[in-house]
Amino acid sequence: MSSVLIKIITSTLYDNARPGSLIFVRNGHHLRGKPPGIAKSLEEKLAAKNYKDPAIHYKVDIGLPPPQINKSKLLQERLKILRSRKNDPELERASRKCQLKIDIEKSYNDWLETTGPYHIRRIAEHYGIFEHLFGDAYFNAWVPLNITYGNNDILNPVYYGNVLKPEETKDKPSVNFKSDETSLWTLLLTNPDGHLTNNEKEYIHWFVGNIPSNQLDKAETIIDYLQPFPPKGTGFHRFVYILYKQNKKLDFSAFKKEGKCIDLDERTFSTYEFYRSFQDEITPAGISFFQSDWSPNVKTFFNKILNMKEPIYEYDFPPPYIRKDEWFPLRQPFNLYMDKHRDSKQVNKEFLVRKLKNVHPFKATPPPVPYPNAVFIDSSVPSWLKTEIRKSRMKWGRINDIE
Repeated sequence: MSSVLIKIITSTLYDNARPGSLIFVRNGHHLRGKPPGIAKSLEEKLAAKNYKDPAIHYKVDIGLPPPQINKSKLLQERLKILRSRKNDPELERASRKCQLKIDIEKSYNDWLETTGPYHIRRIAEHYGIFEHLFGDAYFNAWVPLNITYGNNDILNPVYYGNVLKPEETKDKPSVNFKSDETSLWTLLLTNPDGHLTNNEKEYIHWFVGNIPSNQLDKAETIIDYLQPFPPKGTGFHRFVYILYKQNKKLDFSAFKKEGKCIDLDERTFSTYEFYRSFQDEITPAGISFFQSDWSPNVKTFFNKILNMKEPIYEYDFPPPYIRKDEWFPLRQPFNLYMDKHRDSKQVNKEFLVRKLKNVHPFKATPPPVPYPNAVFIDSSVPSWLKTEIRKSRMKWGRINDIE
């Protein structure tokens, strides 16, 4: 094709194009819009769509200031310890034989006093705790929380995202943290994932205010403890403990609920609004959280404690697209093509009958064939049926979906 003819075709395409649209010709193919080398990629489009002005959207530290540490003194102490251990032949011998014992509790406490708060902040950011509770704010957990469920026989501690079942967290836990004798604290337990009617709100599960030092038994219980109840089909829920340090004794009468407070509407809560209303008097100091999902205990809790029917959530899958019947469908298995145009309940019934064929209420099920693919199949059997027989012998495919 000559260059003159190409120019004529290109000019004709541009003349016939709609206003505001571009048509490029490449290797005889028409491309509407910009070519791949010029058009923005999906990543660039998402970055432009989700762009936030740094002058407006920026992270704000609302927590306590970091403790002042004399680094030179700390370094001298560590060097002294290293020198003493370096000259200890027993430690060297135990290390060579892989028998050196490490105090796990002491290592954990050292971690909490050094890099632990920064790591906890990164974990909380990974789980979206700060984003969903405080917006663009964050804080470092300079006051570690020691929260444990259960009694002396079985203990279930709360760390930073570990999984605990609702029956394991049925009763209120024991909470400990380091504190001065003259300080006051507030402890909240909230669930940002479980509200049944408003996705922007939370359920407050525990609210204890005006805690003197770390003595929760002498504190003011604003809202009594309520166990987690993640509904069926909603996956894992985050249950977040937040410890606030108070500047003075506060009046929480606006949040006060009498008794067990099993009315979920009265437990509707917003951590963001609560902090905004008391941001001059309280400062976030500690955080700990766990995850929990549905268990049979939740159904009993809804029916007997909350006196309501248990909500069950299921994903509503759209009906699959099925092409119109064809007179002779090419390169499609006969049985699968026919099953697409049949009633799914009838197909499941046939598979269930086939699966229960050898089941007897008083006789043992016959053992499976040791080598299923070694069993002879007559050559007159069509290919689609051979494949179906092999899959049935090997227990592959849809027969496993029938329970």
